[in-house]
Amino acid sequence: MRAVFLGHSGFLVELPSVTLLFDWWKGALPPLRPGIPLLVFASHRHEDHFSPQIFSLNAHAFLLGCDFQLSPRSRQAWGLSEETAAQCVCLGEQVRFSPLPDVTVETLPSTDEGAAFLVSADGQTVFHAGDLNWWHWAGEDPDWNRTMAARFLRYTEPLRNRRLDLAMLPLDPRLGEDAFRGPKHILESADVRCFLPMHQWGDFGFTRTFLAQYPQFRSQTIPVTHDMQTVSFGTALP
Repeated sequence: MRAVFLGHSGFLVELPSVTLLFDWWKGALPPLRPGIPLLVFASHRHEDHFSPQIFSLNAHAFLLGCDFQLSPRSRQAWGLSEETAAQCVCLGEQVRFSPLPDVTVETLPSTDEGAAFLVSADGQTVFHAGDLNWWHWAGEDPDWNRTMAARFLRYTEPLRNRRLDLAMLPLDPRLGEDAFRGPKHILESADVRCFLPMHQWGDFGFTRTFLAQYPQFRSQTIPVTHDMQTVSFGTALP
């Protein structure tokens, strides 16, 4: 497996038989492997997770979170041809879908908008959380924070004891140390082999703060330090 960080929550993940593009919204893409199917994911419509430029890619399918609607107005605004619109799939909050033989996509509800994605292929499972996170804001109404906590714990329960070869999880410095709640819970409850932080708004040093408080996660965590950073693990890809 190989993962390329594209900024904020954007990643290109290469598995032997398929390429996965998650929440790309700005910047250049690395060269795509010829002859390998491309699946493009957009977890939700927030501008820091989605841009209509994804529809210019030669993808096998565009897998969109549940807040997308392919209305005539949206199709016109995004410049979608009939052919491209036919390649779009708006996925519900808890669905299982096979866009390719031997590739399975599962969705989890988000605590913000859209969905989180679990993708299984080539004997490996990749999790992109989108904005599924334990959003705990200092100064927010306590009832709101309690509701958010309950939803996060319920929505992530399907991850318990599940092997995740790669997990891309929000570690948002705007929350301060409350940002640690979400990743900590998933790293403790799931069998995460590799954790790549995202949604850091360019504050990459915040990962060091997280690991200083929770050094038990150092072996699983690969700090993201710059756009286009490439991480490879497992058997080398062709």
